[in-house]
Amino acid sequence: MANWLITGVSSGFGRALAEAVLAKGDRVAGTVRKAAAKAEFETLAPGRALGILLDVTDEASVRRGIGEAEERTGGGVDVLVNNAGYGFEGAIEEATPAQIRAQFEVNVFGAVAVIQAVLPHMRRRRAGHIVNITSMGGLTAFPGVGIYNGSKFALEGISEALAKEVKPLGIKVTIVEPGSFRTDWAGRSMVHVERPIADYEETAGLFRRALAQRNGRQPGDPRKAARAIIQAVEAETPPLHLLLGTDALRLVGEKLGALETEIMRWAPVSVSTDFARDETAR
Repeated sequence: MANWLITGVSSGFGRALAEAVLAKGDRVAGTVRKAAAKAEFETLAPGRALGILLDVTDEASVRRGIGEAEERTGGGVDVLVNNAGYGFEGAIEEATPAQIRAQFEVNVFGAVAVIQAVLPHMRRRRAGHIVNITSMGGLTAFPGVGIYNGSKFALEGISEALAKEVKPLGIKVTIVEPGSFRTDWAGRSMVHVERPIADYEETAGLFRRALAQRNGRQPGDPRKAARAIIQAVEAETPPLHLLLGTDALRLVGEKLGALETEIMRWAPVSVSTDFARDETAR
């Protein structure tokens, strides 16, 4: 029986993944922020669904929660899934400094705090798997969610470096990049700017309206996403990057193709900035 620690299991991806992991007989330490949510989660599978009160923005809460998860799971955390996070919608100019900091506090600093609290235990056991949920918006950006994109781009970079750091220690890392899924992300979990600027109506505003219109009709099924994540974790050679959804595959593929084309077009300028060979030899 594997022990999973999943942050944010009250709804969305976290809840779908927790239910799938419990259904296959594993144990889940699921983090929530309220006592009522903790009690409700533990009814899913008494003895195997372990509710952990934890706020990712509070370092003391993170340390206490991870310690509790290590103790209550018995053998310690085998798989960490950093799922807790939220979306923020608004053009870059429209976002306040407080809103920007809050977005990074949860999506980046919170995830890193959980990773740092879990790693000493995984290092001691020379085993473990860290799964960071980012987004297709961590690989390609969209107008109107640039602050959110920035937080996910940051977690992508941190995760790639982490994978190189912990590989010799027997610890694996997978970055999961979902496209549009039928969760609360674009609904009640989304934070919006209070004062939209009219000049951005055809860019950020257009994207905002499109998100609202698609909410509840997104193509992605969270239950199938949960099965895909479990498949990746159980693979002998798990992927570093796992895109989820046809839209993620298409949009990220378009971004990568355009990036390669632009890089090669400007390659002569790129290489022109090196010292000449004779200057390097001196």
